[in-house]
Amino acid sequence: MPTLEEKMQMFYTMYLIRRFEETAEELYMEGKIWGTFHLYIGEEAVAVGGCAALRPEDYITSTHRGHGHCIAKGADVKRMMAELMGKKTGYCLGLGGSMHIADVEKGNLGATGIVGSGIPIAVGAALGCKLMHTDRVVLCFFGDGAANTGAFHEAVNLAAVLKLPVVFLCENNLYAMSFPTRKSFAVQDIAERAAGYGIPGVAVDGMDVLAVQEVVTQAVARARNGGGPTLIEAKTYRFKGHSKSDKNVYRTKEEIKQWMERCPIKRLESHLQSVGVSASDLERLKQKAEEEIKEAVQFGLTSEELSLEEARRLVYAE
Repeated sequence: MPTLEEKMQMFYTMYLIRRFEETAEELYMEGKIWGTFHLYIGEEAVAVGGCAALRPEDYITSTHRGHGHCIAKGADVKRMMAELMGKKTGYCLGLGGSMHIADVEKGNLGATGIVGSGIPIAVGAALGCKLMHTDRVVLCFFGDGAANTGAFHEAVNLAAVLKLPVVFLCENNLYAMSFPTRKSFAVQDIAERAAGYGIPGVAVDGMDVLAVQEVVTQAVARARNGGGPTLIEAKTYRFKGHSKSDKNVYRTKEEIKQWMERCPIKRLESHLQSVGVSASDLERLKQKAEEEIKEAVQFGLTSEELSLEEARRLVYAE
């Protein structure tokens, strides 16, 4: 069970992710960020609950919807914002953009725009951890769409056979782009697929950060102690479209409203108030996050861009 201080930190991180995403969307509308990106708004409890179960030296692999994972693993939001703006001070010198941020020093092995491609990377990293006799664990984030790729089945099978220290955390937000999971899976819970690999499978409320943290903590302990992988399915929901080009015509307003009423940030806020945290204390955390995001925007706007020659040299082989 997390301490009150740890719960407060989870609240702060979820709110920071929410404000980062909302601000990035505003900057996109103002023409200060180019290209598409995939907002994590609504899913904050999965990233924060998952990463809260890890040690600093543990690893994660991320997805195209990876801003939340990156922040939850301790990334610098200044460098993230600079990356989205294509600036030299970004994590990938402005060349990776939204879908390819990596922060190896913090254990984030990187996001990727290819659905499902992070799963075998996570298994490879876990194999490395085992061969090097460390007790590090890899937490692999992926979406429901990725669970229907060949990479998922091959990687999970190998991890199960070799009992690798990896936790597979499926963020089931009900839609692979616009295609509903109810039409793409023959099982009610994606977690049921774990039985086919001989590993535990757990479905959890992905809108409850404390529930996510609890099940991931158990899976991480199992992996760290040599018990092998676990498949966790966090049932969650993205409040925004798949990407900035999504017209959102495949979901009803009523469905979106019902899920927004289960907002993970408001849910934890209510819990904290019920255990004695004052509204003013929570407001101070919100203001701290607001200031951090303002500083990140200013950092990005005032940062230097790569020259054309620098960009050419870094992108193309000599």
